[in-house]
Amino acid sequence: MQVFTPVQPMLVSIRNEPFDDERFLFEPKWDGWRILIHKQGERIEAYTRQGNKITNKLPELKQVVAHIKAHTVILDCEGIVMREGRPVFDDFSYRGRLSNSMRISQAVATHPVTFVVFDVLLTDRELIHDPLIERKKRLEQLILPSQVIMPTMYVLERGLALFDLTRIRNMEGIVAKRKDSIYIPNTQSRDWFKIKHFKTIDAVILGFRMKPFALVLGLQFRTVKNKPVGLVEFGFSSEDKALFMELVKDIYTEFDQRTQWIQPKLCCRIQYLERSDTHQLRTTVFKQWLFDKKPEDCLWHS
Repeated sequence: MQVFTPVQPMLVSIRNEPFDDERFLFEPKWDGWRILIHKQGERIEAYTRQGNKITNKLPELKQVVAHIKAHTVILDCEGIVMREGRPVFDDFSYRGRLSNSMRISQAVATHPVTFVVFDVLLTDRELIHDPLIERKKRLEQLILPSQVIMPTMYVLERGLALFDLTRIRNMEGIVAKRKDSIYIPNTQSRDWFKIKHFKTIDAVILGFRMKPFALVLGLQFRTVKNKPVGLVEFGFSSEDKALFMELVKDIYTEFDQRTQWIQPKLCCRIQYLERSDTHQLRTTVFKQWLFDKKPEDCLWHS
């Protein structure tokens, strides 16, 4: 492993339920972009998990140099933008999309970035074969916490309590990591798990499919109306399906391959676990019909 050579980070697996375990430590799951920071002397670079260098998008890195007490280091971080006390994925994605230098400079004031560091891979030697708990101790020695960079908090054993706290604070969830885990780049670890909270959103129904039965969901954005954001095919009873088919029989529009499109008049409430950079909802579950909801009020919320 060499500084300024992109590293494919170790990825987490998924677990559905939180747990307590003395073999694990637990961190909040920060809602931003995975960023790897490389520093040597006064030079500092930032790379995405895909290996793309985005240093020019993040002028805050110039301040970060003074808060890292190591000549040479590779740090595994989450880049976040806080809004009303919590990290907002869309706000960091906005920073990531900017390419104009003037707009980037303005965004440093309106959408300031913080790098939350959760691992150290290299200093004067490679650290990836050290146990995680030892890398955590090394990390605490390396970082001077500030508004631009800080080590993530973590707790030992008590995953259930941290999961409840992140729910109260409207955060994504938690990450559970074995204390003795080593760091294996470019692999999905069975020693690290993300455990996320389901979120609820009200969506307008744009169409449906029959094999299997699924609704095409839409939401209203500031610049796009009735934007498709995914499918929901779980959570329906036979009565739900029968009622829907009766309600939509007079509002069909065109049929396109597998999808029967309808006029955007009906709404429903769903739960979802994840979303993509393009606002596509994943791991969705139908909860209820919303017959009194107006489609124009089915808004995307960050």
